[in-house]
Amino acid sequence: MTTSDRLDTTSDRHDAASDTPDAAPVDIVSADGKVVRKATFAGAIGSFVEWYDYGVYGLLVTYLAINIMGEAEAGGLFLTNIGFLVSFVARPFGSVICGYLGDRLGRKGLLATLLVLISAATAAIGLIPSSGVIGVAAPVLLVLLRVLQGFSAGGEVAGAMSFVGEYAPDTRRNYMMSFIAVGSFVALMFGSALSALLITTLGDDAMTSWAWRVPFLLAVPLGYVGFYIRRRLEETPHFEALREQNTVARNPLREALTSPRHLKAIALTIFLPALNGPGYYLLFVYMPTYLRSSLGEHNFSMLRSLTVTAFSLVAISLCIPLMARLSDRIGRKPVLTGSAVAMAAVSYPMFRLITTGEFGLACIGTIVLAIAFSGHAAVVHTALAEMFPTTVRYSAYSIGFSISTIIFGGSAPLVMTELIKSTGSTLVPAFASIVTAVITLIAIAFLRETKGRPLTAR
Repeated sequence: MTTSDRLDTTSDRHDAASDTPDAAPVDIVSADGKVVRKATFAGAIGSFVEWYDYGVYGLLVTYLAINIMGEAEAGGLFLTNIGFLVSFVARPFGSVICGYLGDRLGRKGLLATLLVLISAATAAIGLIPSSGVIGVAAPVLLVLLRVLQGFSAGGEVAGAMSFVGEYAPDTRRNYMMSFIAVGSFVALMFGSALSALLITTLGDDAMTSWAWRVPFLLAVPLGYVGFYIRRRLEETPHFEALREQNTVARNPLREALTSPRHLKAIALTIFLPALNGPGYYLLFVYMPTYLRSSLGEHNFSMLRSLTVTAFSLVAISLCIPLMARLSDRIGRKPVLTGSAVAMAAVSYPMFRLITTGEFGLACIGTIVLAIAFSGHAAVVHTALAEMFPTTVRYSAYSIGFSISTIIFGGSAPLVMTELIKSTGSTLVPAFASIVTAVITLIAIAFLRETKGRPLTAR
């Protein structure tokens, strides 16, 4: 059977995310299990590299404030968090350009190129001379390199999820795609463990002086490994089917932004992942800085802060595949709903534990939050990918999710730091988590169940 034979063009098949009759699903013969596993591994290792590069900035933001901004106090931390935010502002540009190229030319080559881009930018951050040497040029270079990182990340999420989703069998799609999410959290865990190891063996003084650069420079070998693995894979069978039938969208952006069906799905893609901002960026990326700056270094040294974060990362990495399997059995909506309700219920009491300043209680609090969030982290990207047909999946998914991360995620460290300072309350992140959980719950009400349904072509 040729790839084009696999595309079901019968008029009675409907879009899994809408009732529009012209949304034809792709009926692909199941790929060889070995090929699916290779595609899943490539997606996961690429996610690991991409989010190690992206996340290590948040883990080491205090050292960046000292070296690049010139101080670790409020002013330096504020400017460094601006660097965090600016990368999110760049993400929609990466989403638009990469989404267009991915839907026009294919997923594989673009995803390999994005790894090279973000790895080079990350390594370059580790080579920036301190502000004491080159003055204001240091923060300027940092911001420019964060723009490159944001551009790459804007194209990575939807591309990697689309790539694995278009290989995975319908009945196990969420489980296979969940390893991309696992890769991102394992990357943060690796970054936390590496940073903790460097602090333990070299000391905080050496870390402040020069060793903070090591995690950034490690992006070079990691990026090469990820690039090599991704380049060796074939294009997804779903995209190849469009290519063989000559039905690849000529202008996927125009198609995505002029279709009421796609615009409705893009709007849902903005609000459904609202919980992702506090869940991902506050609980894991920002947490070491939060523990150290908001609760005091006398309670949490950088080493203890990273250790607390590492425990929660282990918990969520173990839970995500389990939640994904559950989603493949009972549906996307029940798991997403359960996770949002759990986050709304436990955020306040768990942050109360964290703010006691006790190491053991902080570990319990972050682990419980990680378990509650794991259902959302496991399922949300599969639900988003299943909303769109192959012709515009990369473009539309990228645009909506990048806007969502700007609103609910990119500003989180900056906003949390300033709100904690102005209100004097260290429980601000708990309220942010509750509010975004409610927004996600409202969005779930408009989501169509897509469990087990074939992906659509156009």
